[in-house]
Amino acid sequence: MTANDEWLKVESLDLEGQGVAHNAEGKVVFIEGALTGEEVQVHVHRKKNNWEQASVSALRRESAQRVTPQCRHFGVCGGCKLQHLHIGAQIATKQRALEDALWHLGKVKPEQVLRPIEGPAWGYRYRARLSVRHVAKKGKVLVGFHERKSSYVADMDSCEVLPPHVSALLKPLADLIGGMDQRDRLPQIEVAVGSRVTALVLRHLEPLSTADLARLREFAAEHGIQWWLQPKGPDTVHALDTGGMPLDYALPAFGVTMPFKPTDFTQVNHQINDVLVGRALRLLDPGADERVIDWFCGLGNFTLPIARRSREVLGLEGSEALVARSRENAELNGLAAKTRFLARNLFELTSAELAGHGRADKWLVDPPREGAFALAKAAADLHADPSLTPGYALPRRIVYVSCNPATLARDAGLLVHQAGYRCTAAGAVNMFPHTAHVESIAVFGRE
Repeated sequence: MTANDEWLKVESLDLEGQGVAHNAEGKVVFIEGALTGEEVQVHVHRKKNNWEQASVSALRRESAQRVTPQCRHFGVCGGCKLQHLHIGAQIATKQRALEDALWHLGKVKPEQVLRPIEGPAWGYRYRARLSVRHVAKKGKVLVGFHERKSSYVADMDSCEVLPPHVSALLKPLADLIGGMDQRDRLPQIEVAVGSRVTALVLRHLEPLSTADLARLREFAAEHGIQWWLQPKGPDTVHALDTGGMPLDYALPAFGVTMPFKPTDFTQVNHQINDVLVGRALRLLDPGADERVIDWFCGLGNFTLPIARRSREVLGLEGSEALVARSRENAELNGLAAKTRFLARNLFELTSAELAGHGRADKWLVDPPREGAFALAKAAADLHADPSLTPGYALPRRIVYVSCNPATLARDAGLLVHQAGYRCTAAGAVNMFPHTAHVESIAVFGRE
């Protein structure tokens, strides 16, 4: 075990933003709050046969990249892990994490390293899930993120990564909930910021009283927000009052407007998403006579911009309800004639099912954290035995947008080593500044 007076040299940062060092016994030590190049003493709070987990107790040599965290709740709130690291170094760390994952997990090295996509470092988080807790012993309601590695809600009255107008609502929301009849039965508030309006989704475990509904309406009128209510699962979400401006975001470079519901999956960082879609389209380079398949299409975030440039786009998603919403968005943007949407289980895709969707010149792949293993495996199977589907050919180019470097690396290994592709480019996307979350984009080609 690492001794309390032993000085450790931090060698790198891991995917969780922890410093990585080795103690005198050669055991790996993961150190929360430590940065690459620093010399630290630690307090060990968890140990296993091959590793220990610790936090910094003393700092002898400080990294030149260490900065003063902007948020005064940093270190207690679990929403951010890297505010003590310069934003430029954060981006470099994420790029390195992507390249390491591709090589160590997939044995893939991109031919070109793309410049990381970056944007505003503060006030960027347009989607958030805030926990609510009435703490009787403190005589107050807490509204915010969980404390680091804890189920307790952090006592916070501001948040630097939320848009300023949402950060300013934390204290008024706590006061509002504290005065409600059902304050002990309101566990969370989801935030969704659109281009013209902000929606708050209140989860309530018991029916709200007439007085509580009146309090919510008064708060909405005072602060210019919309209330949505969620009595049970996500399917029960509904607006407190009808009318008002709809939630949407825009992709102005493509003349696309995307309406969404406050519980829909949309990117947290709208500014980065705008840049990401633009880069994905440049890398994909769909031609006016080309057919494209958008796997895991969601609401059409990539499908509709692709449709502006291509002959036809097939969007595939796992939910019938989501597919219906995608069709509505295509109709709204005048792209119904160039798009088609189907609901399919993309996690159990076979080579025959893949070929059944027809040949496409190019693919856009944007899966959840689980990745697109079934898709990559089906492509590998078709490459290995073309006789399975005579006349079918895999696309010349794939652009893969990922929110998990580990599953991207796994799928990249299949595409490169078993499906006949080269990884022509890859780069990091700093969608979540000050967190260890790594988004990325990779390009695979057969040309």
